[in-house]
Amino acid sequence: MLHFFQSCAHKLGLSATRCPVCTSVMPDASESVCSACAREIAPRTGGYCPACGTVSGIADAPPTQCPDCRHSPPPWDTLMFHGIYEGLLRELVINYKFTGNIGQSTLLGTMVCETFARAHARIPDCIVPVPLHTRRLQKRGFNQSLELSRLLSRKINRPLLSHGLHRVRNTPPQTRLGHRERQENIRDAFVADRELIEGKNILLVDDVFTTGATLSECAITLRRAGASGTDVLVLARAVQD
Repeated sequence: MLHFFQSCAHKLGLSATRCPVCTSVMPDASESVCSACAREIAPRTGGYCPACGTVSGIADAPPTQCPDCRHSPPPWDTLMFHGIYEGLLRELVINYKFTGNIGQSTLLGTMVCETFARAHARIPDCIVPVPLHTRRLQKRGFNQSLELSRLLSRKINRPLLSHGLHRVRNTPPQTRLGHRERQENIRDAFVADRELIEGKNILLVDDVFTTGATLSECAITLRRAGASGTDVLVLARAVQD
C-alpha cells in the first residue's frame, strides 16, 4: 500500500507540500509528514526498559529498568529507539529496507536524529552502523543502517565509521530463527577495527531491535576491540510474544 501511494505520487508529479508517506496535502510545508501519519509514527516516550527496550503496557509510565536487565545487563550502556515495530513504522522500515526505497532516507534519518536528541545521550566519539555481509550488500544495494546514520553524523558533527565493524560471515537471515538460534547464528560474525575503535565511546546504529542478538554480538565485538563504551540507537523495537 505504501509503495502504491509513493508510485502514484511520483507519476503525478506531486509537490513537496504532500506527505512523503501517504501523499496527502500538508497545510504546513515545513512538517516532515502530515498530522495523521505523525500520530501513527509518534515516538514511544515511556513504558519501556531503557537498557533493552522491553515494552510495558503503560505508554506514559517513566522508563524503568526491567528485572532481566537488573539481573544481567546487556553489553551496551543505553538503548534508544523511536517507536514500536508495528503499524506504519513497520511498513516504512520494510518498504525502505526491502524495496530499495532509498528516498525514505531523509525521513527515517530525521527520526533517528530526533530519537538521539530526546534521549539527551552522551555525544559519542564516533558512529558505527551495523554492517551487512558483502554478498547481502551487493544484493540489497545499500546498507540501511549506514544510510540511517549519515544525517545524525552530520547533525552532531561526529565521524561515521562505515568500516568500524565488518561482517565476516554471511549468516542466514535472523528473521527465520528463534531467539537461541539467532544467538548461535550470529556468534563471531563480526570483526572490529581496533585502530578505529580502541578507547572510543561508540554509538551503534541499526534499523530494528528484535531479540537483540545481532546488536549484542556487535557490542561485544566492539568491547573486545577496546571500545570504552557503547550506546545503541535503533528506529524500531519489536515486541516479543
